[in-house]
Amino acid sequence: MVLPILSIRPAGLARRLRMLIALIVAALLPPAWAALPIERWTTSTGAKVLFVRSDAIPMIDLAIHFDAGGRRSPAGQTGLASLAAELLDAGSGELDEDAIADRFARTGAQRSASASSDGASVTLRSLSSDRELDAALGLLSRILASPSYPQAVLDRERARMIARLREADTQPGSIVRRRFAEQVFGDHPYGRSATEATLSAITRQALVDFHARHYTASRAIIVMIGAVSRPRAESIAEMLSIGLPTGEPAALPVAQAPAPEARVLRVAHPASQSHILVGARGIAYGDPDLLALQLANHVLGGGGFTSRLYAEIREKRGLAYSVYSYFSPGVQPGPFTIGLQTRKDQADQALEVVRATLDRFVRDGPSETELEAARANLIAGFPLRIDSNRKILGQLSLIGVHDLPTDWLERWTERLAAVSRDDVMKAIARHINPDRMVTVVVGAPDPAR
Repeated sequence: MVLPILSIRPAGLARRLRMLIALIVAALLPPAWAALPIERWTTSTGAKVLFVRSDAIPMIDLAIHFDAGGRRSPAGQTGLASLAAELLDAGSGELDEDAIADRFARTGAQRSASASSDGASVTLRSLSSDRELDAALGLLSRILASPSYPQAVLDRERARMIARLREADTQPGSIVRRRFAEQVFGDHPYGRSATEATLSAITRQALVDFHARHYTASRAIIVMIGAVSRPRAESIAEMLSIGLPTGEPAALPVAQAPAPEARVLRVAHPASQSHILVGARGIAYGDPDLLALQLANHVLGGGGFTSRLYAEIREKRGLAYSVYSYFSPGVQPGPFTIGLQTRKDQADQALEVVRATLDRFVRDGPSETELEAARANLIAGFPLRIDSNRKILGQLSLIGVHDLPTDWLERWTERLAAVSRDDVMKAIARHINPDRMVTVVVGAPDPAR
C-alpha cells in the first residue's frame, strides 16, 4: 500500500497523524475484521438477536443475556442473581444435575452461566453438525425455560459460597475491593456485596420467582457466531426463546448511584503491604465520552510501562511493583479506579504521588505526543480483540447488551482516530474530579510509625 505524504506543519499535525494511523490500521486489518457482517433481528417472542456467520471451523458459539444481574437482587438478598444463574443446570423436571451434565458431555458441548452486577449470561459452544447441535440446544433451552432449583443443591451451593466469603474476608485484596465499592456506590446495587446473612435469606421460592421475573423472552439478547446459515440461526433463536417466561416487556429502572463525596477509609490488616484503591463513579457504556476517556486513561494508568502513574510510582520512586487505572463502564456508570500495593511504611507517600499525578493530569491533560502514542497502541491492539470466535462473541454481547450501533466494531478505529486532544480534555473535565475521590487503604500504615 502507498501512503500519502503528509506535510509536517505545527497546525494540523495531530489531525494528520490521526489520519495516518487510521490509514495504516485499515491497511493491516484483515477484510473479515474490517467489516464484520453482523445481522440483527428480533424473534417472535421479542428477543433481540445478533448473528455473524463464520464457516472457518464447524462450531457455533452463542450467548444469551438477561437483565438479571445483581442490580435486580433485593437489598436483603444480595447474591440471589448469582445463585439463580449458577443453579440453572442443577435440575429441570425429572433431570437432576448429574443427568444434565452427562447429556451435555455426550454432545461435546461446553456451557457456562454467571451473573454480574448488570446481567446474567449463559453461553454454549457446540459442533455445528445437526445431531450434536440439536441435542445441546434442546437441553439448553430446557434448563433456561424451567430450572427446578432443587433445595438440596441450593443448600450445598449456598454453604460453598459462604465458605468462600469467609475466606475472602481474610484477604486484603478482596476486602479492599468490597469496601471500595461500598464507599463509591453506597446502597446502590453496584455497592452491595453478598454476605452470610443475605445468602441465608435466599429461599428456593425466591430463585423461582427471580427466574420468572427476569429470565424473560422480551428481555433476552441472543448473540451467535459460527458455521450455520441465517435460516438456521433464526430457528436456533426461536428455539431458545420460545419457552422462556413472558413477563412484562421492560424492567423497572434502577436509580443511578449519587456521586460520592471525597473520603478516606483505612482498614487495619496484618498483611505486610497496603492495598490501595482510589476512585469515584465513572461512566456508562452509552456515554459519548467513552472513547475519549479510554484514550486518556491509557496515558494516565492503563498503558502499563508507558503510563504516567507507572513512571511516577515505580520508575522514579520504586514505591510499587505495579500501578494501574481503568474505567469499568456498565449499564449505569461504573467505577473509575486507580490501584496499587505498597509497603505499609510507604503507603502515605504513594498516595501523595497518586494524588499529585492525578491533579496534574486533570489540570494539564496529556500531551499530543502521549495521546498519539496511546492512540497508536490501542489501534494496533484492536485486532487482538476479535481474533477468535469467542472474542467476537464477547464484542457482539457488548453491542447487544448496551444497544450499540451495529457498526461499532467496524468503525471503532475510525472513531478513535478522530478523537482530538480537545475532546479528551473536555471528557476529563466532565468525568474526573480529584476533589471527589474515594480512597480505601487495607493494611493501613501503623499509627505509631
